[in-house]
Amino acid sequence: MRPPTTDETSRAAQPQPWSLWPALGLYGVGWLALALPWLSGAVTIPWDAKAHFYPQLQFLAQSLHRGENPFWTPFLFSGHPQIADPQSLIFSPYLLLAWFDANPSFRQADGVAFVMLGLGGCGLILLFRDRGWHLVGALVAAFAFAFGASAAWRIQHLGQVMSLAYWPVALWLVTRAIERGSLLAGFGAGAVAGLMGLGRDQVAFLGLWLLAAYVVWSWTEVSSRAVRRSLAPLTLAAAVGALIVAGPLVLTALLSAASNRPAITLAGAEQGSLHPALLLTVFIPNLFGADGPFLDYWGPPSPRWGPVDLFFARNMGVLYLGALPVVLIFLAALRGMLWAREIRFFTVAAAVMLAYALGRYTPVFPILFNLLPGVDLFRRPGDATFLLGAVAALLAGYAAHRGASGTWRHAAPRRWGIEAFVLGLPFAIGMALAVAKGTLMTAAWPLATAALFLAAAIGLVVGLPRLPQRGIAGACLAFLALDLAWNNGPNESTALPPETYDALRPHSASPLLATLKERLSVPETRLDRVELTGLGFHWPNASLVHQLHNVLGYNPVRLSLYTAATGADDHAALPEQRRFSPLFPSYRSTLADLLGLRFIATGVPIERIDPTLAPGDLIPLGSLVEGYVYENPRAMPRAFFATGAQKADFATMVRTGAWPPADLARTVLLEDAPSEASVALPAAGSARIAGYRNTEVIIDVEATAPGYLVLNDPYHPWWFAEVNGKEAPVLRANVLFRAVALPAGRHQVRFVFRPLAGAWRELKERWR
Repeated sequence: MRPPTTDETSRAAQPQPWSLWPALGLYGVGWLALALPWLSGAVTIPWDAKAHFYPQLQFLAQSLHRGENPFWTPFLFSGHPQIADPQSLIFSPYLLLAWFDANPSFRQADGVAFVMLGLGGCGLILLFRDRGWHLVGALVAAFAFAFGASAAWRIQHLGQVMSLAYWPVALWLVTRAIERGSLLAGFGAGAVAGLMGLGRDQVAFLGLWLLAAYVVWSWTEVSSRAVRRSLAPLTLAAAVGALIVAGPLVLTALLSAASNRPAITLAGAEQGSLHPALLLTVFIPNLFGADGPFLDYWGPPSPRWGPVDLFFARNMGVLYLGALPVVLIFLAALRGMLWAREIRFFTVAAAVMLAYALGRYTPVFPILFNLLPGVDLFRRPGDATFLLGAVAALLAGYAAHRGASGTWRHAAPRRWGIEAFVLGLPFAIGMALAVAKGTLMTAAWPLATAALFLAAAIGLVVGLPRLPQRGIAGACLAFLALDLAWNNGPNESTALPPETYDALRPHSASPLLATLKERLSVPETRLDRVELTGLGFHWPNASLVHQLHNVLGYNPVRLSLYTAATGADDHAALPEQRRFSPLFPSYRSTLADLLGLRFIATGVPIERIDPTLAPGDLIPLGSLVEGYVYENPRAMPRAFFATGAQKADFATMVRTGAWPPADLARTVLLEDAPSEASVALPAAGSARIAGYRNTEVIIDVEATAPGYLVLNDPYHPWWFAEVNGKEAPVLRANVLFRAVALPAGRHQVRFVFRPLAGAWRELKERWR
């Protein structure tokens, strides 16, 4: 193998004039063909895209069209600060859809994901055109980016898909800012990078580091004059990006510090590592059966693979870009073309992203975990596969450019055997693994079809120089589109019938939801809460769509106090995932009553979830198609007036579950109350909810004696209170809730959620 010569590199970089709009048109036709199954509504993106993100979109849209602020939701975990949650979609492209449509459909939601990936592909086309690289290379890169690897197989992780889609556009603009010294490009680069940073996920985190590394690398490749010329646009880019992302980032950092996972340990993060066996999916996409039911999946981790300490969904490890990109990358690498000066950074970046994704299986991730700020905020190094796929798509496009522009390096015949061995080795390993795991019959068809596509791709690459220029693009794109449609097209991991998620439609025909809504409609001022448990993966967040005040939900990030007090986990899709806590040991408990948990909907008889229940603790309301509904007759109203106060140690209560002896209908527990309990007078006041909105609660109080208004909504430092228009302190009451001290008389108490003011107050307290 010899290094690329100066002559080869210069010829590879010579501008190849091609028109932008016809190229984008050709790309658009292919994009539409590959995305059509979802855009037509025949299938929909499943799993997290529906169970988690679609309800977030519905809440956002419904709130905006009701004229309400979407920065806090009362419909998950009894209350959650949406503005600080990266997965709330508030700062994503979905905001535009929510703004224009009060009831976005599944098809519209899916369309946003594909449009964003399509725009990312356009960014690569623009980058290739600026570089003077061949049209075929630009289109191969764009299609592999938008429909390959994690962009295809993990499309249900919509937040990360949004972050990924910005990266090629930001890269194109950063390149222009460096090479042209363009202030406009610098402004655009900062804006796009800032929008990517608003994702506040690991893909955005790694993408920003890659952009920064690209800037530093590029400075080493140009003259000092060119570096000085780039300083102004890059400084502008940094300023614009920081301005866009700073506020939401601070809010998210404060939420993280108060959440159930303020930081991830190295051991915890390493459980999200990409298993080395999954690298075989670069060549054989469905080797392990990732496109079908989990019972048929035999890759790591799965029962059929055997014990492995990983938490990784079956579709997260599929890295297939297409047979043509794979052949192009490997042959270009073996022949030294990917070490050419103009592409070397991306070759190194791909290697780093691969090592990062492998997590515990290389020394790279542990080193970065301990040295790179922010790595410990994310739980899966395997998320780097998104960026790995993007960079690999760029490498494949560059290799296609070399082949189509006449600068492809040909190997001597004696090296053909080595190349054939390298390309065939994954198939031999895959077959050996299948034999060892007893799954050869299952793996035979994926092995055979992948080998067929690979052989066809090799034939195409070998014949590329013999094709006329006009035929190269058509042959490559037709083959790549067929390949991606066949191997990365709709399957159980990426596409399911829309009817699967009927419970998430605002006008769902679900009898269970109809029963709950009917029971909750009267009296409205009580604002009783519900729990949706063991009904299936997509049910916990249905409360966001149907405006049900839910004590649980589905979100990996929750307030740590609420999690510790109630036992709320990520979700309760299965009956066994409903976890109780010392303070909430049963549905027959003080905290369940204080939460106002009146109705519990379950997928199994409730005794299977809470075997401590005695007859009569809950009232069965009937068995429906989806499950069972029960009523807790002891559920307390959302707001009440208490005349007595008693000091309590909340931390001890959460740990032990022991409540002090007190009538909590008339006495409020406070950490800073007098050591002696004050007298609780009977019938000394009343509280009536006059208005309840996402970020504003208005309560009318009549008190014949001094006391406390208690609102059984979660305490959070970004909530403020006003009594008759004057600010009053919000007290943490009864472990979880809010209270305001009031004198005797008539009062109107207004709780309002002010995240910026609350965050500023928190920051000032930390700086003292």
